[in-house]
Amino acid sequence: MIIKNINNLKKTFKKLKIDAYIIPKNDEFFSEYSQNDKLKKISNFSGSAGYAVISKKKNYLFVDGRYTIQAKQESGKIFQIIDLNKIINCNLFKNQIIGFSPKLFTSSQIKKFFLKNNEVKQIQSKSIEKIFKKNTSKSKPFFSLDKKIAGESHSSKIKRIVKFLKKIKSNYLFVSAPENIAWLLNIRGHDNPYSPIPNCRLLINDEGKVYLIVEMKKVKKIIKEKKIKKEQVIEPKNFESFIDKLSKNQIIIDNKSCSLFYEEILKKKFIILKKDDPIYYLKSLKNKSEIQNMIDAHILDGAALTKFLYWIKKVNTKKLTEYEAQKKLETFRKKNIKYLSPSFNTIAGSGANGAIVHYRADKKNSKKINKQDIFLCDSGGQYKYGTTDVTRTICFSRPKNSVKNIFTNVLKGHIAVTNTNLKKYFNGKKIDLRARKFLKNTGLDYQHGTGHGVGFFLNVHEGPQGITKFNKIKLEEGMILSNEPGYYKEGKFGIRIENLLYIKKENKKLIFENLTLAPIEKDLINFKKLNSVEKDYLFKYHLDVYGKISKYLNSNEKKWLASHIYHF
Repeated sequence: MIIKNINNLKKTFKKLKIDAYIIPKNDEFFSEYSQNDKLKKISNFSGSAGYAVISKKKNYLFVDGRYTIQAKQESGKIFQIIDLNKIINCNLFKNQIIGFSPKLFTSSQIKKFFLKNNEVKQIQSKSIEKIFKKNTSKSKPFFSLDKKIAGESHSSKIKRIVKFLKKIKSNYLFVSAPENIAWLLNIRGHDNPYSPIPNCRLLINDEGKVYLIVEMKKVKKIIKEKKIKKEQVIEPKNFESFIDKLSKNQIIIDNKSCSLFYEEILKKKFIILKKDDPIYYLKSLKNKSEIQNMIDAHILDGAALTKFLYWIKKVNTKKLTEYEAQKKLETFRKKNIKYLSPSFNTIAGSGANGAIVHYRADKKNSKKINKQDIFLCDSGGQYKYGTTDVTRTICFSRPKNSVKNIFTNVLKGHIAVTNTNLKKYFNGKKIDLRARKFLKNTGLDYQHGTGHGVGFFLNVHEGPQGITKFNKIKLEEGMILSNEPGYYKEGKFGIRIENLLYIKKENKKLIFENLTLAPIEKDLINFKKLNSVEKDYLFKYHLDVYGKISKYLNSNEKKWLASHIYHF
């Protein structure tokens, strides 16, 4: 099927007068996970980030360090795999015309990638769209979150945006990221496989008037609840004619999520100001209700994961495949009525597969879990109401000392992140160094960030905050981040320990507090390498886990969990 899609795409080149065509991972809403994954359809690559360029003679796949091994396995036979950084000012296609869909790229992306060394051409072709035809799943209507769940009314949030617009003297904000609209209007939807995303766009003016750009059928419930009026809903096909009728002349568009398609419509009428959508930042500061809901969701999730860990280590006697293991984990989550779906596609990798950072096991292609290997499981859930993401690496037999030492250094980095003095280390760039320190002392490292931001009952990956080598966003009260250092030995094993943290104020100081509640594999720890602070942390962490989730466990599960508290 992949070869057929590539050949069908190449057949359009002559008619469209192009030499190559670029396909991104994102859809037209710039979602990380999409119902219509064009990149997978053209390349078989299933990672969460990347670009394929199909040229007349050769196929290229650009991916970052997280996906190098995976890309070679999934796409290496028909694509040349290239480091993602090399797409910037790309010179592989000199004297060629590169076609692209203006709905799938921002103007800044095109400028950054190709304009220095190449000629580009906007393509809106029905013949290309046929190749990437959308899944015909039935569209479901949007739904509202109660103020008690969201912690703030949508009218209050709109007032905050009006204040922002007046401060910078802009007439409009065009909100092109659906997750930001979800936050602003306290709505959610069913347009994403792993997040409750309501695919739509929104225009808000400096008087607080809101216009929702979406099909009317999707918002009938929202209208009925008087969250928005019928005349404030603009069908996407009528957007351009609607814009023509507006009078004021200055509009903010977001650099990261406003496509070239929409930018060109808006610039015919307005003076464009390119700025970060302020909602990204506002949304990152979770209020007390959102934090409490996230705490509650993590108690339920922690109980399910702990039951699974006990079951796979102590109860199961069958030789499982990775796929069977991940399905079993979901059965534990599904036992809770508040569980809705995974928050991303589970990563369940045994042995060498654990070294593929974002490995995906499927029913047809899934290896048996070898008891001599270590097993990495990265999973999460969407609950009413909260989003979880947790990784545990476990063993089934006595591990080699070399593996235990690496695991322990990963753990030491993980603990160092949680115990960070946020007054001194106030952004992700500074904290990232703490996470890597113990691995680097032995000449080891990992090719991904230490942590990402997380949404409230939204996307599992959500900025602007993060713990990476480059993120300089100041960390503030209410932000939620992951803490997930790791190590990956190609062809051998992978190790990652991940908890979600939130930032709270205690005695006038900002501190990290764990949200995730699940035991850390004690059989992989070399306790001789831990200092007293680290041992004290593990004791208190497991005591906290036991205190919060033990009531959901049976007697054997409780006994096993308690053994993590007093192990050393």
